Amino acid sequence: MSNDTQHSFDYDVVVVGGGPAGSTAATLLAQYGHKVLLLEQGKHPRFHIGESMLPFSEPVVQRLGIDWSEGNQFKSGAVFIDEATGQRMYFPLSVYRKTYQLERAPFDQKLFQNAAKHGAETREEEKVLEVACLPERVDIVTDRGRYRSRYLVDATGRSALMGRKNDGIDRIGNLGKFAVYSHFDNIPSNEEADELFRSGSIYVPVVDIGWIWIIPLSGRRLSVGLVVQKERPKDCSVEDLYRRYVAASPILGRLLGGAEQFAPIRTEADFSYSNQRRHGLRYACCGDAAGFLDPVFSSGVFLAFTSAARVADRVHEGLVEGREADPDLHVVDDEAYLLSFNTMRVFVERFYQSNIVHNLFFEADRNPELKDQIARLLSGDMWADDNALQQSLLAGRRMAG
Repeated sequence: MSNDTQHSFDYDVVVVGGGPAGSTAATLLAQYGHKVLLLEQGKHPRFHIGESMLPFSEPVVQRLGIDWSEGNQFKSGAVFIDEATGQRMYFPLSVYRKTYQLERAPFDQKLFQNAAKHGAETREEEKVLEVACLPERVDIVTDRGRYRSRYLVDATGRSALMGRKNDGIDRIGNLGKFAVYSHFDNIPSNEEADELFRSGSIYVPVVDIGWIWIIPLSGRRLSVGLVVQKERPKDCSVEDLYRRYVAASPILGRLLGGAEQFAPIRTEADFSYSNQRRHGLRYACCGDAAGFLDPVFSSGVFLAFTSAARVADRVHEGLVEGREADPDLHVVDDEAYLLSFNTMRVFVERFYQSNIVHNLFFEADRNPELKDQIARLLSGDMWADDNALQQSLLAGRRMAG
């Protein structure tokens, strides 16, 4: 880097947002030797859902140099359940690569601190107020300062800073409408609970209004959430709806007998969307800032890791070659990103629209090849070219970029 460049810019890259996507992008760019500023408007540790990881996030985690098994619950697979009929279908996920169920607050903090360890400058409780991506630079104004950089990485989650600024957010209306959830501890020892913590699998009971997640965490804790896809009954609040479905679930009755709810009931709304302006003049978006999907197949952190790594690698290439002002710098990566995002999107759409659990998942026991194809998608194995299920899902629906 020339002295002129060093004097005219405060940073090579400013990353906005200190969740998994932002911390990943900042860490990898710092590893490449770039001067990076990572800004987080909140303060770690901070609560977040999205606790069930996918095995094919592991290559990025390895690049970050962290041990995500530390203190976390091993995850062997996913169990889809119809409590009305008693049907269950287990898909093994930690086959080719291992994964975990983890509490996001300490994990996100670990990722953020790891960025600093690798050389990124990290700041918390600093909110970005204005961004101007200009042909010759990026100007950033926060509530604590002004910065000039060569590039901006938007990892602002569902705030989607650049997507909303550039009017690029398209709502996806046919997936889950909102999630309501809480945490429980002191899970009693019984056959059902002991098996859940032994396997570490995520349980997904399908209910008439949407679906429930049951995620075992270390320390015999459970994360339990309800994702509502249909219209909420008018006769009860969101919290009462949650209590109603938790109480009505036979499996939760067995798991939670004597357990204590130790977190408030929280709600996440403003659900699925795509971002049609994921990149442009001197900026790129990753993680939820690039698009967010209903969490039924746990794609959130997986897309954060993989999209952030792809963005970081391309930004590095642009900076080294002096092409960072090319608004089409990231076009070459659109196909890989959209393959993963659209595969998950169509998979979730089929989950709701075609009763995929009954018509496909519960039939897979009789078809080992189909079971393997489903398990690979649920693992995040998105970029192989030999998954017939993935090909048929995408062929059945042309997706917008």
